[in-house]
Amino acid sequence: MIFRHKSHPWHGISPGAHAPEIVTAFIEIVPTDTVKYEVDKHSGYLKIDRPQKFSNVLPALYGFIPQTYCGELIGKYCAAKTNRANIIGDGDPLDICVFTERNIFRGDILIPAIPIGGFRLIDNGQADDKIIAVMKHDEIYNQWKDIAHLPETLIQRLKHYFLTYKAMPGTENKCEITHIYGKEEAHEVIRISLQDYELLEKQS
Repeated sequence: MIFRHKSHPWHGISPGAHAPEIVTAFIEIVPTDTVKYEVDKHSGYLKIDRPQKFSNVLPALYGFIPQTYCGELIGKYCAAKTNRANIIGDGDPLDICVFTERNIFRGDILIPAIPIGGFRLIDNGQADDKIIAVMKHDEIYNQWKDIAHLPETLIQRLKHYFLTYKAMPGTENKCEITHIYGKEEAHEVIRISLQDYELLEKQS
């Protein structure tokens, strides 16, 4: 009998042969989750990060693009786009939200996704971009070719979630979304995060 080890979802899975136009998304959280899961960087297994603090729900699947990294290059790109100094990457793989009309009730899965835009989010001085995508071959959302095609209600729901999901009553919220960008810039952010990952690999 041959025992095979599970591939690490960050390091052992390809971002996709056609990235950045089509990427592989590793899904950590689905809209029905009441706790925030994230990949343990050492083992590759999903772990509970924290219970969701409020009742707001993320209206999309949420995870990251394998073999990406938000490091020095992402930080410099964000700084240039926002005209700010001392922005650094958050040290995590690049986050992605994937819209689909299908009800998917579990994470720890891979989904082919088509990026259509993104949010430039800065969290306490760290670049923490959120790529917005649709599931490949989705019969409803696949018609959206750019974030400009999304209903404004969905944009506002996403913004509200990311601006409040770490907030606690009585504390200062240090998250801000400085820009909402389209497909072409989303592709550029993905390319840079792939370069950041290559640099990380060379340093390790």
